[in-house]
Amino acid sequence: MTITLILLVSALVVAALAFARYRPGRRERAMREVLDAADALEAQLRVARAEIEAVAGTGGDDPVGEAMREMLRQRLWLRDHGREASLEQLDEVRTSIDAARGRIDQQLSRIAQARVPTA
Repeated sequence: MTITLILLVSALVVAALAFARYRPGRRERAMREVLDAADALEAQLRVARAEIEAVAGTGGDDPVGEAMREMLRQRLWLRDHGREASLEQLDEVRTSIDAARGRIDQQLSRIAQARVPTA
């Protein structure tokens, strides 16, 4: 009876350790969330570029270009340093991306309001 209990507890400990080792952890989830946020920001920047071009034309400054270059810099940083980045660093990148998305949302709202004719 005691040996059976010891074997059962040992099997449960081994199973718990295996589950903890092989399930996607917080770090992997954080990296996936950063990449998803980056994809969403990039798509939003493309929409913003199209909206700005529709209002202002294609000539002149490219206000979205710098944001796109910053997005590329963040993607390159993730590629080069993402594996050893701390959770805090990944959270900072995600927060930065989310803040940029918020700013783009505000700009798109302003553009939409400017396009609506006033009565």
